[in-house]
Amino acid sequence: MAQENAAFSPGPEEQPRRRGRQRYVEKDGRCNVQQGNVRETYRYLTDLFTTLVDLQWRLSLLFFVLAYALTWLFFGAIWWLIAYGRGDLEHLEDTAWTPCVNNLNGFVAAFLFSIETETTIGYGHRVITDQCPEGIVLLLLQAILGSMVNAFMVGCMFVKISQPNKRAATLVFSSHAVVSLRDGRLCLMFRVGDLRSSHIVEASIRAKLIRSRQTLEGEFIPLHQTDLSVGFDTGDDRLFLVSPLVISHEIDAASPFWEASRRALERDDFEIVVILEGMVEATGASRPGEGSGAGRGWAGPRKAGARRGNGCLPPPESESKV
Repeated sequence: MAQENAAFSPGPEEQPRRRGRQRYVEKDGRCNVQQGNVRETYRYLTDLFTTLVDLQWRLSLLFFVLAYALTWLFFGAIWWLIAYGRGDLEHLEDTAWTPCVNNLNGFVAAFLFSIETETTIGYGHRVITDQCPEGIVLLLLQAILGSMVNAFMVGCMFVKISQPNKRAATLVFSSHAVVSLRDGRLCLMFRVGDLRSSHIVEASIRAKLIRSRQTLEGEFIPLHQTDLSVGFDTGDDRLFLVSPLVISHEIDAASPFWEASRRALERDDFEIVVILEGMVEATGASRPGEGSGAGRGWAGPRKAGARRGNGCLPPPESESKV
């Protein structure tokens, strides 16, 4: 075991090589994957609700405004066409004439009546009469379709607002991961903590090693995912995250780092993605918090990465206190 630990110890004269690399998972948890050459784009429309929820806020607000504005304009134009077709606009001053909608004297009035009908405001100035069967049918259609638009758009906005995306910002990973002995066993360790007083319920943690590999048949897999055991067999992956915890991956014969030396880690390109999942206590919403690291250290306050190059033991002053 001492020889294994020595393989990860830094040499006194060696300095880590600095090289930039592209991340698989960014520091804010977004996957750095761009989909290209998607021919069957119609599949996004088959699940329109999820597509609208996944849009950026400015596009979601644009669709929200357009959905109501176009609906009001559409039905307002139909109300104006009914009034124009029945001749109501030609008998505005005729008190003996019974129009379809009282006090509807133009397109603007029809548009306002459409808004009043769909939003059930009912100011009382413009009102439909019982002498217009086509208006009664249109009133029923607008009430039903307006309710559907309300349910769809308000549902999209509610789901988008209630998404605890920012909750992961208060889940903090240590700035460096270390490889050291723990209970006589060589382990890869990092620390995670929750800054909020409202805790993550039923929290569980997983770790993935992302690196390229070549199969025995010669197939090259650029982003091969390998599980890193962080206590699944013993139940240590289920966390009671009320205080900072140290997550440990034992480097044993089943670990992908078992045959790796410090120099091998210097030459290899890999990334460790840590996923912490749980339910937000305040809202009950499930939210995963991703942490990712690549290169020679944890890449930021929330991201995890195996330390390579200048040893895996960072100096005490460089280790983040969670």
